[in-house]
Amino acid sequence: MDVRPTRSWLLVAPALVVLGWGGNHFLPLMQYYRLVQGFSQVQVDFLLGAYVFGIVPGFALSGAWSDRYGRRPVLLAGLLLGIVGSFVLACSSSSFAGLCVGRFICGLSVAAGMVVGTSWIKELSIAEGRSTAGARRAAGMLTIGFGGGAGVGGALAQWAPWPAVLPYLVQIAACVVAFLIVLRASETRPFDPGVTRLFGNLRVPRSARSRFFRVVLPLAPWVFAAPALSFAVGPSLVSDRIPGFTVGFATVVTVITLGVGWVTQFFSGHLATLLRGRMGLVGGSLIATGALLLLIAAFSQQVWIVLVAAPVFGAGYGLAMVFGLSATQALANPEDLAGITAAYYSLTYLGFLLPAGLAALTAFAPMWVLLGATASVCALCTAVAARGIRRTGAATP
Repeated sequence: MDVRPTRSWLLVAPALVVLGWGGNHFLPLMQYYRLVQGFSQVQVDFLLGAYVFGIVPGFALSGAWSDRYGRRPVLLAGLLLGIVGSFVLACSSSSFAGLCVGRFICGLSVAAGMVVGTSWIKELSIAEGRSTAGARRAAGMLTIGFGGGAGVGGALAQWAPWPAVLPYLVQIAACVVAFLIVLRASETRPFDPGVTRLFGNLRVPRSARSRFFRVVLPLAPWVFAAPALSFAVGPSLVSDRIPGFTVGFATVVTVITLGVGWVTQFFSGHLATLLRGRMGLVGGSLIATGALLLLIAAFSQQVWIVLVAAPVFGAGYGLAMVFGLSATQALANPEDLAGITAAYYSLTYLGFLLPAGLAALTAFAPMWVLLGATASVCALCTAVAARGIRRTGAATP
């Protein structure tokens, strides 16, 4: 039975939390797979980005399918995929191929949460009379899942039995609970047989393309490149300094990064006023600064530098996420909302491929050089976005 709109967004929120959890419960185990299971750094970093290959087609499909069949059925399907993905991961600790499959399935499930869940919460917030709160609510719930999932998974992997199994089983149980809660949320998009386009719904409306490509696009990949650099690259730089605590340290770094990201998003309304339209630019600058801090850590192998970089990356990620999502959704008509949100999220997730690329390039250049180049490219993209803001002349978050 549906409930009144003023409460219904809270019934969708748990699904975003557990699906974000399913995207990140793998993260603290990266060091476990490298040190215990014997995977190479390139393989581990590839697994980090492997679910991009699931999340991008998931973005393309889930928005259009939810426009036709409704938000609830597609989000429920995403929760079922999350259960399957976690089960495959739990059964594949020594199989690189199996872990790739599990991460791919998890990518599909996270896409449903991000596109359908974000659009659903936006629509419920509009029905509540809080249209400007939609992006902040959705981003905050996702970040709770990203950070909380990594924290729970990492703690279980470091101190509980069955480190490569139990983190996934706990997330499966949480998915079941969220599934039952979502059944009671108010549907905002009833079945519409008139929607016939069910594939390739990564669409930016023609009227929005100039601003999207000039302002949103340059910063979008850095949204998730920031946390990926923090908790994939950072701990690997100092793993020799923390024997026996590699998983725990990676968990601490992940939770700090995503925790600061969540706090930044929670206070994004106040920060937007304080920064006067420069939220995305400040976010990009912080991400470039974080890369420079990791450059220093690569030289010195000082653990504390990685810990200092974590909140810098977290703040940059939080600012860039809210900026990009708010700017993107402001460009959309109701019928374009799911498609343009999917297009934006697809671009953000390209950032998760960065650590694998850096690990592969260490065959040709030392990591400190690569991190310096990363900081330079991020700064350049931030400058391009600043130029786009000036040229389009529109207000930004």
